[in-house]
Amino acid sequence: MDLAGGRPVLGIESSCDETAAAVLAGDGRILAALVASQEASHAPFGGVVPEIAARAHLALLPGLVRGVMDQAGLGFADLGGVAATTGPGLIGGLIVGSQMGKGIALAAGLPFVAVNHLEAHALTARLPGLVPGGAPFPYLLLLISGGHCQCVAVEGVGRHVRLGGTVDDAAGEAFDKVAKLLGLPWPGGPALERLAAAGDPARFAFPRPMLGRAGCDFSFSGLKTAVAQTVARFGAGALEPRVAADLAAGFQAAVAAVLADRAGHAMAMFGERHPGVAGLLVVAGGVAANGAVRAALGAATAAHGFGLAVPPVALCTDNAVMVAWTGIERLRLGLVDALDVAPRPRWPLDELAGAVAAPPPPRPPA
Repeated sequence: MDLAGGRPVLGIESSCDETAAAVLAGDGRILAALVASQEASHAPFGGVVPEIAARAHLALLPGLVRGVMDQAGLGFADLGGVAATTGPGLIGGLIVGSQMGKGIALAAGLPFVAVNHLEAHALTARLPGLVPGGAPFPYLLLLISGGHCQCVAVEGVGRHVRLGGTVDDAAGEAFDKVAKLLGLPWPGGPALERLAAAGDPARFAFPRPMLGRAGCDFSFSGLKTAVAQTVARFGAGALEPRVAADLAAGFQAAVAAVLADRAGHAMAMFGERHPGVAGLLVVAGGVAANGAVRAALGAATAAHGFGLAVPPVALCTDNAVMVAWTGIERLRLGLVDALDVAPRPRWPLDELAGAVAAPPPPRPPA
């Protein structure tokens, strides 16, 4: 039962430091999408400040929602539902975005979908046109972002099996922390990749944590510490440009090698779980934009006979398109959430399996 009735769905994203809204047609076509970056607000602090992020979401979201609705040429009465990220993430931002989504749903009598941010990343590959022939279930997801690093078997909407994850820092956290050690601006990932392009990845022999170990868990804390110890050996003050570039290149090469190795183990685990299924590795999250990481994962998938799907950069990082699409996927199955659903700063994917549909609110009289 498609509760949206094939009508467009509004998506709202506010889980961290990107404020976003999007409207998708019932078939997944992107009718309008806007993202407001908070990068300038957080850069002086070298990272995301939750209170600043929440206040920015509160200030920016109304204009973004109006903007996408105007661009799509729609009123709220034309929608088939509203989807908003409700976890995991920074609680202040989650409250702002989910409450706005609930308010619109209540006022317009629309079904509301409380979207799990991780599931939104997981389902992005199913957007029409991203994967030739579509991305049927099941497939393997490697989610590598600032806050998350895990391998997941995506077996259906609300059906996700975590195969492995980081035991300490996420890959994106490690990029940002090493970039700070090298004196680079925040966000560190893109700046470090630019610096690494001029460096020699073989000059410093950094460790490859968990390389070859059974399973597909990750660890990046020891690698970060090894870089910090190497930087300290060069003494106080700014690093010479060549040294900094070589450090960046060595660190990036180590991360790429670890991700490729762990993904290889995850592909083997996925194959054992789903014998005979054409393997597809979907990579999402901000670190998926890194060229060295993409190249390493491309080689790994080729070696294991898997296809590789990496959405465009704009859909790898936090965005509302993936939120609206997840709303469409869930509404098609008759899954809708009550308006008293609470935002959750922690919301593991495996807790989605027991979700129960709630009736949509009645539409107001015309």
